[in-house]
Amino acid sequence: QVQLVESGGGLVQPGGSLRLSCAASGSIYNLLSMAWYRQAPGKQREFVAHITSGGTTTYANSVKGRFTISIENAKNTVYLQMNSLKPEDTARYYCTVNTITNTYWGQGTRVTVSS
Repeated sequence: QVQLVESGGGLVQPGGSLRLSCAASGSIYNLLSMAWYRQAPGKQREFVAHITSGGTTTYANSVKGRFTISIENAKNTVYLQMNSLKPEDTARYYCTVNTITNTYWGQGTRVTVSS
């Protein structure tokens, strides 16, 4: 079994910062990449950022230049540094672990950007 535990969400004012973490544990073999997605109330889940085990990153246009994804392979942990947060970043953020055979999802952590 693989478990993903996200943390770091919360309430922040516009322009503020948060750092999300996602630690994966269990039987993880041949990890290829990790990623973050988000889902705002009443909207579909959308891609945020992706990082390969080698460190190659990809970002959604809406967060490019504001968010930074990083990975700590030894700990199977992925981070999402979010700066210059906007009210439209309000959502539940989910991390994924992608292996050769499976994609695993966490339960998510809520981020609310509001004054």
